[in-house]
Amino acid sequence: MHLKDQTMTNEVLIALRRIIQAIDLYSRSLVKEHGITGPQLVILQVLSRNNEMSVGELAKAISLGQATVTGILDRLEKRGLIIRRKDDNDKRKVLISPTEESKKVVAVKPSALQQTFVGQFEKLQDWEKIMILAVLQRIVAMMDAKSIEAYPILTTHTFENLDEPERDIDGEFEKK
Repeated sequence: MHLKDQTMTNEVLIALRRIIQAIDLYSRSLVKEHGITGPQLVILQVLSRNNEMSVGELAKAISLGQATVTGILDRLEKRGLIIRRKDDNDKRKVLISPTEESKKVVAVKPSALQQTFVGQFEKLQDWEKIMILAVLQRIVAMMDAKSIEAYPILTTHTFENLDEPERDIDGEFEKK
């Protein structure tokens, strides 16, 4: 490998690392400052805009599976941030609504890194969006990561622990 190629490779790896660190730092600060994770924040923001939704509607709105959303809702309910109730017209349907406490969390307006990215991305020209997507898909292929389950939420969590606090390097949960 030529020095020029090695420098280019290092710059790509540094850029990838910066992306990963930005997501990780955002996730940690959100937990530390607001006591919630990125996926929890996304759910609370959607609920605050819609006031009441079924689990299925919520899952579709944020592009996550119902089982994943249900796990996150369990934790939000334990913290008093959402209320679940049976639909008056269809007892099989569960409706979710935000509590006053969750409205306070959302009112603080913790900026979601994902929303910032999406806002900037949507301002790009179509050709730029296509180019970025193609490059990222190529990187995924180069890293042999096509089979990794992924949803459109920026987080360093796996989907088994999507809404749990980050663990530190020793596997211990970060202190809030």
